[in-house]
Amino acid sequence: MLKTTIHLEPGKKVYFASDQHFGAPNPKESKIREEKFIRWMNEIKKDAQVLFLMGDLFDFWHEWNHVIPKGYVRVLGKIAELKDSGIQIYFFVGNHDLWMKDYLEEEIGCTVFYKKQYFEMGGKQFLLAHGDGLGPGDKGYKRMKKVFTNPVAQWFFRWLHPDIAMKLALYLSQKNKMISGDEDKEFLGEDKEFLIIYSKKKLEKENIDYFIYGHRHLPMVLKLEKSSKYINLGDWISYFTYGVFENEFELKTFEGIK
Repeated sequence: MLKTTIHLEPGKKVYFASDQHFGAPNPKESKIREEKFIRWMNEIKKDAQVLFLMGDLFDFWHEWNHVIPKGYVRVLGKIAELKDSGIQIYFFVGNHDLWMKDYLEEEIGCTVFYKKQYFEMGGKQFLLAHGDGLGPGDKGYKRMKKVFTNPVAQWFFRWLHPDIAMKLALYLSQKNKMISGDEDKEFLGEDKEFLIIYSKKKLEKENIDYFIYGHRHLPMVLKLEKSSKYINLGDWISYFTYGVFENEFELKTFEGIK
């Protein structure tokens, strides 16, 4: 398996955040959450060496050849500022922003991933992924992903006027409760949580210290076998949680009071 090794500098930390879904449920309410996320990025700038954005930064994102969605200027500007300051930024494409292409790479310098990745940091082994489509179940997302990644569907969507395309996409996203439905509010049990099942299956053949995901929206740190831990980063809709790693992993909540 391919693995990226990150050598942590003394006093530096690795941060993780997922599922901001900016743009939802509307621009006005989204801006409040965007401002809070920017305050968090301002806070971590002093000691961050790496920032992992683990998917669904936007509730919907699509890149045409010469157009990107309106808005998010301050968020994207702050990410660019962190990158320019020397912080390495990795972006995992989620199921809401899966039509991400090369904009973040070319304009900001992020490294963009479309699939799970292996990292070694501080002597620990990590498997990182947004989490959609992994393991058994999650059939709704798997069906959606097949449609959205179909070249024919992408071709037709690209030829819609952006005003029409964005309005349609945001409507469908919220109509189908793909931000944070009721099913995301309760822990289903280790035998029913598809990402936990997937992680345990991986442990049968691989040594992983930390499995870190987004997608599920339910913040959690769960001990597995072999001293491994399953981690879901939660979201920036209800929980405002994030991960931080220096010698060990911690899941924290950002209060972000002005």
